[in-house]
Amino acid sequence: MRIATWNVNSLNARMPRVEAWLADVQPDVLCMQETKLADSAFPAMAFESLGYESVHHGDGRWNGVAILSRVGLDDPLFGFHEGLEPDSDTRLVSATCGGVRVHSVYVPNGRALGDPHYDYKLSWLGRLRSHLDETCDPSADVVVCGDFNIAPTDIDVWDPAAFEGSTHVTAPERDALAQVVDWGLVDTFRRRYPDVEGLFSYWDYTAGRFHKRQGMRIDYVLASQPLAARSTIDLVDRNARKGTKPSDHAPVIAGFGPRGTGA
Repeated sequence: MRIATWNVNSLNARMPRVEAWLADVQPDVLCMQETKLADSAFPAMAFESLGYESVHHGDGRWNGVAILSRVGLDDPLFGFHEGLEPDSDTRLVSATCGGVRVHSVYVPNGRALGDPHYDYKLSWLGRLRSHLDETCDPSADVVVCGDFNIAPTDIDVWDPAAFEGSTHVTAPERDALAQVVDWGLVDTFRRRYPDVEGLFSYWDYTAGRFHKRQGMRIDYVLASQPLAARSTIDLVDRNARKGTKPSDHAPVIAGFGPRGTGA
């Protein structure tokens, strides 16, 4: 099974590119973030024509998350598990696809240190960990993927000095992410490329960052231990960041073998 995640930065603006990418790459599951659409405007029929069932959670503002699947889509859940503090934004949707419990997440940006949105980001990650505790079993096949808005280590940014005093790299953010990972998840991409620099998924539009290779790795697929043991591929599709009017994020793709197989 190939599972991809992509912050499309407005599905209205990027729909032709997404359709072409799906036709070319044909992932089994695609998680999207920052669709910026209300549920009523989500183009489910267009994706169905490409062979994908879909589920979307959005309110038409700056957020919006979706899951597309051509291997089945069951038991969708919008937002956090009942009993947790509800989220005022639309940043989490989950469903079972081909036997894998898939979560599409769009972690808050945080904006700036000291901003209330930064505290919201840390709280949101804490609720994500509680959500996993309440809804999933670490011994099952689970993925949590999306735009985490956190570079896990200094190797995941082009220049650590350039980010001093800003979000995405602070110890509290990384600690909150580590608490999510400690539920029983594996960053299979970094496990495959443990010491390789310059492997990014996001490049700001300004200052020619993409062409200068000045990016960040903030989009990833986290897999439960049993699923990670069957990891077959991990890659960032840089080609999808090229051309006319791309998203500032590139798709990240992870492949997994069937149960009963190893890596």
